[in-house]
Amino acid sequence: MTVSNSHSHLREAIDVLKKTGVRITPQRHAILEFLINADTHPTADEIYRALEGNFPNMSVATVYNNLRVFREAGLIKELPYGDSSSRFDFSTSEHYHAICNECGKIVDFHYPGLDEVEHFAASVTGYEVNKHRLEVYGTCPECQSKKI
Repeated sequence: MTVSNSHSHLREAIDVLKKTGVRITPQRHAILEFLINADTHPTADEIYRALEGNFPNMSVATVYNNLRVFREAGLIKELPYGDSSSRFDFSTSEHYHAICNECGKIVDFHYPGLDEVEHFAASVTGYEVNKHRLEVYGTCPECQSKKI
């Protein structure tokens, strides 16, 4: 993401929070900015570790509470996986994830044809389908190069 896109996303996100009556604290601003610039889908602990040097009084609970606020405002997606820690994604547009079996890295990809899956699933099952999630698993290029 370019610096200007990052600033634009940050301004828009702050506007959304202000409209919902959320006060913009320095910690909240830093967590939001970290998420916007992260391409790794970080956990709350990873966000905390990345920012704790700048905010020595910030706790992991502060990070979790702010992530909940951001999620409720529709700014981020929470991605619960098999392990006990959720990952957080600033990109709330419909997209899918490729996940490395070796290092756990998550990369976004878009595939618009999969939107038809919801309609097909609804017609076959009778369910009223309102969302779906796709993950593909494999080995990322960095981990592949380590095996050579």
